[in-house]
Amino acid sequence: MSGLLVVVGTGIKAVGHMTLDARAWIGSADEVHYVTTDPITEGLIRSLNPRAASLARFYAVGRARHDTYEAMTQTMLAGVRAGRTVCAAFYGHPGVFVYPSHDAIRRARAEGLRAIMEPGVSAEDCLFADLGLDPAVVGCAQYEATDLLVYGRRPDPSAALIVWQIGAVGDLSWNPGRTNADNVAVLVEALARTYGLDHVVVVYEAASLPTCAPRIQHVRLADLPAVPLSTASTLFVPPRERRAPDPAMIARLALDGRRFGLGEAP
Repeated sequence: MSGLLVVVGTGIKAVGHMTLDARAWIGSADEVHYVTTDPITEGLIRSLNPRAASLARFYAVGRARHDTYEAMTQTMLAGVRAGRTVCAAFYGHPGVFVYPSHDAIRRARAEGLRAIMEPGVSAEDCLFADLGLDPAVVGCAQYEATDLLVYGRRPDPSAALIVWQIGAVGDLSWNPGRTNADNVAVLVEALARTYGLDHVVVVYEAASLPTCAPRIQHVRLADLPAVPLSTASTLFVPPRERRAPDPAMIARLALDGRRFGLGEAP
């Protein structure tokens, strides 16, 4: 019998965000591997499957993330190749900022093995809820902080912007206690070209426990390098301006111009 890899998410908030599908797969799998950020979720995983083992053992301060992720991927695939059902549970959504989950699924399928991913609650979902952001209203772009800088991304000042992992910008290894103010200053310099240093942004961290509140800290962009950050810190940049509608496109789509502030309908 061929093996099966199932990748699930544990959500952001301990226990409450774990879906019924995730619980069922964790409980029924021959092997369970996991990465979580709190002991409550870890305890739940182990109660559902006492054979569960943490992949966090592959992290080491200063170790390249690529090496850590490769070790995780090989661990997940070993059981699948041996014909077992393997469940890998990752914090948040298993497909969001989880390289080894995608890598393991890609490799498994390339070898003719079965592999699926079940969705989970992500930090983005929590941000939309906590900040009251509807991305359908003004649009929303999002980039990883280092990616934004290295590839020279140009944000649209009329849309919302989410910048992930600002506490680890420019750091390709695992250094959770690192002070990263110098690289954050580089990020500020890049964003200031679009928004200006006085633009008010939000440092956001989703609540990981039911009894905790999310971190929602409003600061001037210029002051961001002095703000304490963690690997969970996300930057939300609200729009600086409102984009004018295109009258020609409104006419081409036969829309009512009054809905877009153009006065009389065409």
